[in-house]
Amino acid sequence: MCGEFYVEYAVPLKITSFPALSVHFSKYFPGLAVAAGLVAVAYVLRSLPGVSLLSPMILAILLGMAFHNLVGTPARAKPGVKFAVRHVLRFAVALLGLQLTTQQLADVGVTGVAIIAATLTTTFLFTKWLGKRLGVETKLAELIAAGTSICGASAVVAVNTVTEGHDEDVAYAVACVTLFGSVAMFVYPMLPVLLHLAPRGFGLWTGASIHEVAQVVAAAFQDGKEAGEFGTIAKLARVGMLAPVVMGLAMLAARRPENAAASHQPRKKVAVPAFVIGFVVLVLFNSAVPLTPFVHHGLALVTTFLLSIALAALGLETDFRKLADKGFRPLLLGGAASVFIACFSLLLVKVFL
Repeated sequence: MCGEFYVEYAVPLKITSFPALSVHFSKYFPGLAVAAGLVAVAYVLRSLPGVSLLSPMILAILLGMAFHNLVGTPARAKPGVKFAVRHVLRFAVALLGLQLTTQQLADVGVTGVAIIAATLTTTFLFTKWLGKRLGVETKLAELIAAGTSICGASAVVAVNTVTEGHDEDVAYAVACVTLFGSVAMFVYPMLPVLLHLAPRGFGLWTGASIHEVAQVVAAAFQDGKEAGEFGTIAKLARVGMLAPVVMGLAMLAARRPENAAASHQPRKKVAVPAFVIGFVVLVLFNSAVPLTPFVHHGLALVTTFLLSIALAALGLETDFRKLADKGFRPLLLGGAASVFIACFSLLLVKVFL
């Protein structure tokens, strides 16, 4: 994936590569070991009643934050923690491509994909607009918008590779989408009869609007097998839109005033992260090469584990005092964005499905 890739649009694109594999692993081992240990604890905690509703990723970041603020991240662990946040994360997001096929997109149908795309785009733009009105920092508002409109914590950390927000911004955005996605997970199953939604319509609604994949699965299957399966496929189709969103944000980031000292200077090349290209390639590979359910399940477990390590590392860099400094307005933004995506997607489902 090294080298350059240019597209004849207004802004040239350049592919960035993953770090060389020849790094001194001993430098990163302590931090990776701490993060992996927290993930192991997260998996153990999920065996407790009620805690299983939370994904390992969410538990991992919570444990990382608690460890950092109560015990303190050891100095020796910091290089490995930074490596996990920057590089393990990108590799894991690329692996998400193996959970999606072009056939699944086809199963959602043109109307379903259009509803998902319209919901994603409108929610993202609404959240950024409202964030500006509320006085929420641009980068934080963008991360909340990504997590709400695309796929929760995974989208937040993936989009941050372009927005380059502070770790506290990422942690706050993850907290927002986790909180309101969890509320939706419990509320949605009470509504299909009241809203006169057929299983397919309810599945599409959950897949188009609830934040995390696990939350969609938990909510959609409450209305039966058909709703659960269609909701899961719809959600994966929404995850598939992560790549074009990241590339689009990269283009916009290059045009921001702070990225150019003067208008007469040459336009900045947009770095298209290798993990985005990897994501697309793996979707195509997964569509063309038949893999057994056992292999798919194993790859899904590996992907979740790596994402959990990255989020545990993120927690190990998050200071509660800096989170508190962000105030209440970003939380209000996350709540408003979640209500908006629920109402807007429901309207589209009722009108067009």
